Amino acid sequence: MPRTKGDHEARRRDVSEAVWRVLTAQGFGGLTMRAVAAELGATTGLLTHYFPSKRDLVGYALDLLERRTDSRPRRAAGEGLSALRAVLFDVLPLTSEDAASNRIWVSSWDTALAEPSLSADYAGKYARSRDKLRDLVAAAQKLGELPAGDPARIAAGAQAFILGLVVQALFDPAAFPANRQIELLDDYLDTVTKL
Repeated sequence: MPRTKGDHEARRRDVSEAVWRVLTAQGFGGLTMRAVAAELGATTGLLTHYFPSKRDLVGYALDLLERRTDSRPRRAAGEGLSALRAVLFDVLPLTSEDAASNRIWVSSWDTALAEPSLSADYAGKYARSRDKLRDLVAAAQKLGELPAGDPARIAAGAQAFILGLVVQALFDPAAFPANRQIELLDDYLDTVTKL
């Protein structure tokens, strides 16, 4: 009996979930064809039908991570400083699910740094993120909620702050529980408003 398109799509979803479980448990360092096949309860031969090489598997995993990140529910942003806060707030590992996604992102940095095309892709992602933050900073300045200054520079500082806080919270969750992360973000934004 021939396979239907629905069977193929269902199998791709199964593979996606297996890739995600491996990433959550082992990070990008543990992402191998064998690990995903074992998680799927299949052979590596079946997996090569979907991913002919580890490079294809890694590329797919990065796409899956980005899609999952982009599809997460976001906080209501409002405008001005509240919009900037909401965007930064959404980056923090405040829940176990957020922490798992952030662990995967951080573990992917090593893979991206080792591959020039991925490095360029990541540099572009972070540049687009800074552009978004820059626009939010400029809007808050226009509303008088932030002092005058170079919005791009303030955005770069905000991105550096939030990524640094994410890394600290991942390495030492006991020292950086959700309430402390929120307090630190609010302290940072309070400092920025007084520049």
